[in-house]
Amino acid sequence: MKTYNKPNKEQWAMLTQRPVINKERLNETVNSIINEVKLNGDKALIKYTSLFDGVTLRSLAVSEREVTEAIAEVPWQLKAAIQVARKNITAFHEAQLIQEETVETTPGVKCWRKSIAIEKVGLYIPGGSAPLFSTILMLGIPAQLAGCKEVVLCTPPNKNQKINPAILYTANLLGITKIYKVGGAQAVAAMAYGTDTIPQVYKIFGPGNQYVTKAKELIQQSGVAIDMPAGPSEVLVIADDTCQPAFVAADLLSQAEHGEDSQVILLSNSTKIIEQCLAEVEKQVALLPRKETALKALANSAAVVLNNMAECFEFSNQYAPEHLIIASENAQQFVNGIVNAGSVFLGNYSCEAAGDYASGTNHTLPTNGFAKSYSGVSLDSFVKKITYQELSKVGIGNIGRAIEIMAEAEGLLAHKNAVSLRLKEIEND
Repeated sequence: MKTYNKPNKEQWAMLTQRPVINKERLNETVNSIINEVKLNGDKALIKYTSLFDGVTLRSLAVSEREVTEAIAEVPWQLKAAIQVARKNITAFHEAQLIQEETVETTPGVKCWRKSIAIEKVGLYIPGGSAPLFSTILMLGIPAQLAGCKEVVLCTPPNKNQKINPAILYTANLLGITKIYKVGGAQAVAAMAYGTDTIPQVYKIFGPGNQYVTKAKELIQQSGVAIDMPAGPSEVLVIADDTCQPAFVAADLLSQAEHGEDSQVILLSNSTKIIEQCLAEVEKQVALLPRKETALKALANSAAVVLNNMAECFEFSNQYAPEHLIIASENAQQFVNGIVNAGSVFLGNYSCEAAGDYASGTNHTLPTNGFAKSYSGVSLDSFVKKITYQELSKVGIGNIGRAIEIMAEAEGLLAHKNAVSLRLKEIEND
């Protein structure tokens, strides 16, 4: 990690940039994949799985036998841990099941909203070297609570044409049966447009690399909804002199090990704290199994000394991190200064890993600065809000003249007539 000592604010724009690959090449590659999946369906999926994952598939769908075998392979300790996470995530998202009240805006005019589940949703679950079975909990539980009728899950297979057992166990736990062995941009395209094997869905959820994120962006342009821009993972830690440097380092590395395109940012008002935390990073990274991945991510990362804590939060709001950790015994006093962040972790014991797995909050969050305008996944992500209104004779009588005047002013006389006819009918009663 490169260290910057009290950079002026003109330099902040550079320091808040994320690592990216060649955008033109990315667009071209992902567009090509999407178009071929639209044209050739399952054949294209098998082709790209062979090309990108080195696996020649005989079948895209996961069989019941594969699920049964996978369940038996998962150690009981992991099953128990997943159950703990499931309980907490369910409790947090159940609290979001709110019945909205009917509002009588004026006598005789009643308005209300109702949440209706999105019927068909697709879940993208990253696999490979870090199979994110925890993401199934984060997406499957709110989908289940919302009442989505059809849940489709895509995840890349390993070299043996298998899906990680923990992924299949967790999917089975939530009653997800439509599981397919396909990853990357091609999985997003398959769920967006449908193939002979994989059903088309109305909205696609889940994090992924820049190819997955770009695919979600492109399919959105053709009318398929997505949860949010959710690309490579990132964390920003603000540490003061009451932090625990070893904890800070561990939190930075927990994001750095996600992928070489991940990014971690450390801010402090103390040069000494920055030095202590970076010394811990150097010590801890050497012991990680995913050391090489973490080191590549750290090369895209930065530690920044700023003049005071107020500047740290100003910088953070400009960066708009996916995860924000306030490593301080006084974290609560800074809460009101946060306006842009996906998920916030307060205090020395609120590690970001807790939110990733089992505290209850959702870990599918906006990245790349999109926390300025997007929320993380919640129960609301899986529903549509339909508005209703019911007007009685009294109601249309109370607001009818106002509607007539407004419609006439806009030159929309059919609108005016729709009200006038009703008012005339009431007058003649």
